[in-house]
Amino acid sequence: EMVETPARQMTLAASQISYPDEAHEGGGVVEEPLETVANFGRIEAQAAKQVINQKVREAERSRVYEEFKGRQGDMVQGVVKRVGNREAIVDIEGAEAALPRHAWIDREALRNGDRIKAILTEVRSDTRGPQLLLDRKIPALVIKLFELEVPEVGQGIIEVLSAARDPGSRAKIAVRSNDPKIDPVGACVGIRGSRVQSVSNAINLERIDIITWSENPAEFVIKALQPAEVDSIFIDEESHSMDVVVDEAQLSLAIGRGGQNVRLASELTGWMLNIMTDEAAAEKGELEAQENKERLMELLDIDGEVAEVLVDEGFTTLEEVAYVPVQELLHVEEFDEELVEELRRRAKEALLVREIAEQERLSPEEDLLGMEGMD
Repeated sequence: EMVETPARQMTLAASQISYPDEAHEGGGVVEEPLETVANFGRIEAQAAKQVINQKVREAERSRVYEEFKGRQGDMVQGVVKRVGNREAIVDIEGAEAALPRHAWIDREALRNGDRIKAILTEVRSDTRGPQLLLDRKIPALVIKLFELEVPEVGQGIIEVLSAARDPGSRAKIAVRSNDPKIDPVGACVGIRGSRVQSVSNAINLERIDIITWSENPAEFVIKALQPAEVDSIFIDEESHSMDVVVDEAQLSLAIGRGGQNVRLASELTGWMLNIMTDEAAAEKGELEAQENKERLMELLDIDGEVAEVLVDEGFTTLEEVAYVPVQELLHVEEFDEELVEELRRRAKEALLVREIAEQERLSPEEDLLGMEGMD
């Protein structure tokens, strides 16, 4: 652009006169040194150096931010440069990242020169430059490590669907194979445990349980609680919880040290798990049956014997009494057709009263009372 500026152009004949010592041809360029107007001293030179260094640092920060801003959640590998009281500084691909103390694996001792893998959790730009934050505690690190160590996971043949960790102690992962010929657990373990051992070594020798995922929630929970053996499971869909009944001898194994096993199983499956013995389960069942009996006695205005029969036969809610097929209630030995019809009528009336009360609670009563002249 400078060369093409008309004010900086001259004819070939004029250039031969003005610059007789230069070799000239059409389209060529001649340079003329300019005299220094200002006399730069040490202070001016230092100021110029600082400006140049500042611009270089800004360009470097901009480059680092642009390079890493789209990589949050990725696993990165780096070398520990220095370790402080509050954080460790890790060199990743020529950029410095911070690994705060709270993001270290428990009982982990990092030293200068250690090569580590971590999840890039945050990339932010501020006046001090891009801040890259790492984390070695989050469950995503285990999933990323298996993607790296197990080719079938990286290729999508095997999926790691969820992971739960007690960092530095124990982890559980749920895997599923998209190829019926491949055992997902065996593939993740590897020959003589080589693959799972590589993952364990990368996270401070954390013990890893590999569990086959199941569409059946109860079956998935039973596998997640291994090595404990489960006797039975009661599922509560409304509260998204399960009561897991185990033998007295299996209770401590199911709960784990400090509740570790049941806590990891709950995080892995997404269900709230209550571990109990057969005796405790029986007591809870009796208590719930009594509560259901008292509720039906109040809502249906019936005596304890009829309510007890309903509960024993599995009819514990108004909806069940009102809307299950009539034949199911008639199959109850103590009930005749007249009693069944009366129970269904009372249940429907109770449901109607409850619905009206709910509608009244939601009605704009306060708005109406706020109108002028409305009492």
